[in-house]
Amino acid sequence: MQHIQRSLIRAQFAARNLLDDAVTRRERGDVPGWVLITLMTAGLVAAIWVVAEDQLQRMFERAMNSVTGG
Repeated sequence: MQHIQRSLIRAQFAARNLLDDAVTRRERGDVPGWVLITLMTAGLVAAIWVVAEDQLQRMFERAMNSVTGG
């Protein structure tokens, strides 16, 4: 009888450890995915800036002039 009880207790601890490991792995997130998204976003911003720098600058100046009244 004690052998069965010890086996059940060990099984409970093992199940608890598996659940803890699963939660820990899930909360770490997908670091390489986020790095890739960040790099792609920075690349897109740089590409848009190169293509539309003059238009973006004029748009910014118009927006500032409308706010400051100049």
